[in-house]
Amino acid sequence: MGQFETLEVSVDGAIGHIELNRPDRLNALSRQTLQDLASAARWFDGQRDVKVVKVSGQGRSFCAGFDLSTFSTPDPNYSVRDTADIGRLMAEAVANMNALTVVAIQGHCIGGGLVLANCCDLRVATSDAVFSIPEVDLGIPLTWSGIPRLVREIGPAATKELVLTCRRFGSEEAKALGFLNTIVEPEALHNHVDELVASLAAKPGYSLRTTKQQVNAVSEEMAGTGRNAADADAFAFAMFDPESRAASAAYLKSKNK
Repeated sequence: MGQFETLEVSVDGAIGHIELNRPDRLNALSRQTLQDLASAARWFDGQRDVKVVKVSGQGRSFCAGFDLSTFSTPDPNYSVRDTADIGRLMAEAVANMNALTVVAIQGHCIGGGLVLANCCDLRVATSDAVFSIPEVDLGIPLTWSGIPRLVREIGPAATKELVLTCRRFGSEEAKALGFLNTIVEPEALHNHVDELVASLAAKPGYSLRTTKQQVNAVSEEMAGTGRNAADADAFAFAMFDPESRAASAAYLKSKNK
């Protein structure tokens, strides 16, 4: 197993674990974290004995979304477009894993973190979890194939409303919309997910993989993600659009007060 700078990755028999390990940043998705997630997903595809992977985040929040400090610390090896495209590559790698994925959500699940959760097969959240998609307020479109994945889960009307208004919503609404499978009390989250993962891992791996593949194939026919290579172009354009940049500056100023 390779070492991942921003993740804790482990295997216990038929069960794997991917844990975001940036609790001081509320597990915000840096360039390195996105690369680590994609690499971990591909690594698990080589582990034929692993049937189910638990995805989680250390600390008080699952994931605070894309780490905006990435753009204040540019990497000469990555253009703006390259950086914008890493999220799509992560989403595709996680969504297409051979193993089933079950995500445990606590605290905040924001923007890119919500896209990550949406790429997992089953989603369990605490009753006090908070969700939002603030990209439009940040002056950028929701990319990383987030739009078609949300449309498939909650429908076009709800997707438009949540993405355009950027409002927060809780676990009960997320479940009513079809985004969550289960809501549990905060203290029960990991025990519940661990029991679910163990029960799935006890089932025949062939049937688990085939069911996932069949559902994913139908989902792609409903709203395909193949066209979303152009997401990076939309993101890169927003980084140079004056109105978008002004909106981003105003949003960040309001959050820093």
